[in-house]
Amino acid sequence: MERASDNGRRAVIFAGGRLGPWALEELRPDDYLIGADSGADFLLVHGRVLDLAVGDFDSVPPDRLSRIRDAARETIAVDAVDKDWTDTELALREALDRGFADIRIAGGLGSRFDHSLANVHLLRQAKERGAQAVLADEYNEIRLCDGKCRLEADPRYPYVSLLPLTVIVTGVTLDGFRYPLHEATLQLGWSIGISNVLEAGTGSISLSDGLLLVIRSRD
Repeated sequence: MERASDNGRRAVIFAGGRLGPWALEELRPDDYLIGADSGADFLLVHGRVLDLAVGDFDSVPPDRLSRIRDAARETIAVDAVDKDWTDTELALREALDRGFADIRIAGGLGSRFDHSLANVHLLRQAKERGAQAVLADEYNEIRLCDGKCRLEADPRYPYVSLLPLTVIVTGVTLDGFRYPLHEATLQLGWSIGISNVLEAGTGSISLSDGLLLVIRSRD
């Protein structure tokens, strides 16, 4: 089986959470499209060619699954009971194994809070393997910062919140934000980092130690 590799391309995973037209609007012509479970059906319904369909497909009617198999360039189906990972994690692991360092996950947030939180934690797995993953829905973009990251101003997301993913995050310094921080310490369970605003064209977030969730949001 031929493996895709990251030649500057981005992998976009469509998971089985909340999806809509917004998830298709930012697709690039050369994106590698992965459909996880019902995310594959969403792509099929909207006329997109899947590079990879993966999951147990327990949320997809049998007749739709056969269409997905026919339409996708590759399909990996796993047993719904005898599996260790969620469908979204299976898709992420495939993207990482295929060498993608830029990964976007749409539909990873939804009504199941356990799945949503687990998908936020997947950002750490991507970071540990040298990739940058972004989890997105219609109102939020979530990424992980472990040293220094830059944000370009985006009028769609007026709020920027910082939440520790590790117990303590030290040396947090913000530049270009309405509420600056300098060598600050943030602790898990604190809400001090909620609802900042990026006022410069480009902002920077740096930290000395720990992992920091950077959440861009709109109401």
